[in-house]
Amino acid sequence: MQIDLNSDLGEGYGAWTLGDDAAMLDIVSSANVACGFHAGDPRGLLETLRQAAARGVAVGAHVSYPDRVGFGRRAMDATSDELTADVIYQIGALQGLARAAGTRVTYVKPHGALYNTIADDARQADAVIAGVLAADPALVLMGLAGAPVLERARAAGLRVVAEAFADRAYTAAGALVSRRQPGAVLHDPEIVAARMVRLATEGVIEAEDGSTLTLRVDSLCVHGDSPGAVAMAAAVRAALSDRGVTVAAFAP
Repeated sequence: MQIDLNSDLGEGYGAWTLGDDAAMLDIVSSANVACGFHAGDPRGLLETLRQAAARGVAVGAHVSYPDRVGFGRRAMDATSDELTADVIYQIGALQGLARAAGTRVTYVKPHGALYNTIADDARQADAVIAGVLAADPALVLMGLAGAPVLERARAAGLRVVAEAFADRAYTAAGALVSRRQPGAVLHDPEIVAARMVRLATEGVIEAEDGSTLTLRVDSLCVHGDSPGAVAMAAAVRAALSDRGVTVAAFAP
């Protein structure tokens, strides 16, 4: 049995460091690297990409709404043309940096509010899908497991990867609990690791109301900006290994 383990990286800016990219890159198999719209500056992104290349970690473009102040976590009613162009722009920027770092972008994972919006919003989902196709139709789109966006992307000709979040709580409907709600973000490495082992081996996860969700997932995410993120990712990887689950990037 095999599963991908990813994290959101490259989210520092100038003199401000967010997360420990070097440590996370020793643990994860895929890195969702910021593209400058919600976080990240060119020098820092290039260094993160160089470190990913040195470790053989797969690289994805972590595209976002243009929202540095809100860290990409505020919803925006962008037009379809704007959103498609923004996605193409961000992918292209990261592709250039990746080439300079000796690696390449193999997938796209929308960030924050954009990720959550396109899970169910057909118009914005189609705009993002169009952007990915225009930038490089060989790219894989990573999205929320069970969300309609994955079927829309597949129907448009993209390969997709279904993702679940190690450090986030789920509603009974399979959505992520809003970060504005208590308990939305999980912090206990042992609890998180146990949840991810169950999901990887049994295909189920407990929702916030105690009900059981069935999810088919290809990748698990630990947010790089969460407190204790490195310890949490290490605990997840160790627990998966103990149960015979191999952590490896999905094939590009």
